[in-house]
Amino acid sequence: MLYTFLDFAGTFAFAISGLRMAAHKEFDWFGAFVVGLVTAVGGGTIRDLCLGMTPFWMTNIDYFIITLSAFVFVLVARKVLLKPAVVTFFIFDTIGLGFFLVVGYQKTIDAGYSHAMAIVMGTITGAAGGVIRDVLLAQIPLIFRQQIYAMACVFGGVLYSICLRCGIPLTITQIIAASGVIAVRLIAERYKIGLPRFKGFEVGDNDPQRTIKKKK
Repeated sequence: MLYTFLDFAGTFAFAISGLRMAAHKEFDWFGAFVVGLVTAVGGGTIRDLCLGMTPFWMTNIDYFIITLSAFVFVLVARKVLLKPAVVTFFIFDTIGLGFFLVVGYQKTIDAGYSHAMAIVMGTITGAAGGVIRDVLLAQIPLIFRQQIYAMACVFGGVLYSICLRCGIPLTITQIIAASGVIAVRLIAERYKIGLPRFKGFEVGDNDPQRTIKKKK
């Protein structure tokens, strides 16, 4: 089943992206595994809690096994994967984003929620794990840094909804939605496309209150 493949492949891809970042920060093996795991299951956990469900990884040990497999894979191929010049993080993070959008969207629809809510939950499934990862690594999450990240999930979710409403077969719909997310991320990265910055006060002034007082 395509859904299961996307779920497990997305878990593997996101785990590698987390492990890649943990290696950059020189975490120990346990710390790296934890970062890989929360990157892989964090978004889905938040989704399931919002939908009133038991988090998926608590009833299926496969997600721990997949994360462990990703950990072993990174150890074996570390000479290639962990080179600074290799875009391992971006590649696996983008794949995980696209796959998890589909997983989150479909699970929300199966639970009886609307397509609009499915887009929200799909975006959370794809993006929230990366937010948790970045917080653990003490850096500003990608979702808040101009890059087209969560908006790529929204785009994929809209594609998913349109395809379903047009009667396109589910398997093809899921492929289109995942591909849409990945394509948006690749295009945005290639042409350095990002969202406008939200500027509320002068650059270099670290105190918004000071700016308000100046205007008075």
